[in-house]
Amino acid sequence: MGILSGYRVLDCSIAMAGPFAAQRLGDLGADVIKVEPTSGEWQRHASAGGASGNKINVSFLSLNRNKRSLAVDLKAPEGRQILLDLVKDADVFLQNYRPGVAKRLGVDYQTLSAINPGLVYVSMSGYGEDGPYVNYPGQDLLLQALSGAMLSAGSADQPPQPAGQYLVDAITAYTAFEGALAALLHRERTGEGQLVQVNMLDAITTLQMQELSVFTVGNKPQTRSAEAHAHCYIRAPYGVFKTADGYIVVAMAGLDKLGRLIDEPFLQGLNDEADSWKFRDEIVACVRIRLLGRSSAEWLELFRAHDIWCGPVYGYADLVADPQIAHNGTFITYDHPTEGRVKTPGFPIRFSKTPAALDRGAPLVGEHTREVLEGLSLSQVDIDRLLAAGVVGAP
Repeated sequence: MGILSGYRVLDCSIAMAGPFAAQRLGDLGADVIKVEPTSGEWQRHASAGGASGNKINVSFLSLNRNKRSLAVDLKAPEGRQILLDLVKDADVFLQNYRPGVAKRLGVDYQTLSAINPGLVYVSMSGYGEDGPYVNYPGQDLLLQALSGAMLSAGSADQPPQPAGQYLVDAITAYTAFEGALAALLHRERTGEGQLVQVNMLDAITTLQMQELSVFTVGNKPQTRSAEAHAHCYIRAPYGVFKTADGYIVVAMAGLDKLGRLIDEPFLQGLNDEADSWKFRDEIVACVRIRLLGRSSAEWLELFRAHDIWCGPVYGYADLVADPQIAHNGTFITYDHPTEGRVKTPGFPIRFSKTPAALDRGAPLVGEHTREVLEGLSLSQVDIDRLLAAGVVGAP
């Protein structure tokens, strides 16, 4: 019994941001019904990294646990009516259709809120519901580039640096998740539902609260230096440094102490706040040269013993094998009926009384169509007729 047990979510989203947000609601116990076309949601047919899976590719598998699948043709009048009937008892409706599509399908906020005034309707978009960019594709890399974030790291002679994650999709998912929870809390207090609008551009922009305030309030330009630096608004040294056998990261070390540990006279006696900005390139350059002299393990042992902020640079194999990850139970392992033994990241929030749980893995297309329609009191004869007509789908 998760903290959201008893709430029903209709997930009409595709790709990553929407399904990820809905999955988080499902992880906390909500009954999430994934409403997808009879041919299956787009992500089922677009495997990330070529990981195709058996019947469900890994990309879809990772974003759609704890959901039931209803395969239905919303362009068919009977199919749309099924969704409208589900809306009557739903708590959250989540969609990331292209602007205008929800209205054309007859599942826009005005239509659905008239059926269920208590509905929390979460609408996700790339750039907003209107405006000059309304028809631009809302894709992660495009939004990373537009956000300005790519020019906060690296060196001046390097190309802009994208993140190593689907960063905009992820932060948009969490923003929508947060919005849905806040709107549900409001409904608990007042009884009224509302429209919650989230867009990728605002999500990635507001994520940079500190950096952009340094620019807009502090009037500090976003300037990359000659030496590679992990963030233009953090004092040196701050970044990835090669060692004799690999790489480590060093963050905001005290310059005099670091100078003594790496035997670098230039750093000794420098003022951390003033000189770390004035001599940023020189500091990075001399640290880069000195750290080539020992192994990663040696530097990490020495720096940690003297309270220098540092750490290893992991690949995924290192992360999965890390003892703290094992201690935290960060990954969950379960048996999926078609994909076999599955290991994926688990639940980032821990509740003492209402913990998140895995109730089911990602569903097959329409795996729960019959179950959902039976919940609407449709007879087996009617369900068979809808299946035969292609209005709904089931395995």
